[in-house]
Amino acid sequence: MGRKHIYVNLKTQTLSAYYGDELFMETPISSGLWGKTPTGEFTIWIKLRSTTMSGGSGADYYNLPNVPYVMFFSNSKVPASRGFSMHGTYWHNNFGHPMSHGCINMKTTDVAKLYEWANPQTDGNTTHSSKTNPGTKITIYNGS
Repeated sequence: MGRKHIYVNLKTQTLSAYYGDELFMETPISSGLWGKTPTGEFTIWIKLRSTTMSGGSGADYYNLPNVPYVMFFSNSKVPASRGFSMHGTYWHNNFGHPMSHGCINMKTTDVAKLYEWANPQTDGNTTHSSKTNPGTKITIYNGS
C-alpha cells in the first residue's frame, strides 16, 4: 500500500498530492511574497477546522478570523512555533502567484478536499498527529 505525500512546487506555484504513485489532486497555490515559504521535508503536526491568523506590523499587519482547513507543518529546522501552514484563503483569488506571508494559500474548495484526505485523520475540529495517527509528509521545493 502506498503512502500519502504532498509536493509543493514554489516555482510553478502548484501543489500535488499523491497516494503512492497515484495522483490524488493537483491545484494552484499562493506561497510567500511578504515572507519566505520554507523549503524542505515537513510533516503535518496539527489540523484545525478553522482558526484566526494574525501577525506582521504596520502596513504588513493582518488579522484574519475563521481561516478554514488549516494544516500546520514543521520539521527539525522549522519548528512548529514558526506557524507555517497550508490553509484556505477567502481574502484573495490570485492563486498561481506568491501572495502570502509564508504559508501555502489554497482555494477553500481545494483545501477542504486535501484536509479530509491528509493525515492525521480527524473527526473533529482539532487533531494533533501521533504515533498511531501520523501526519502526512510534505516536500516544498523550488522546482522546474
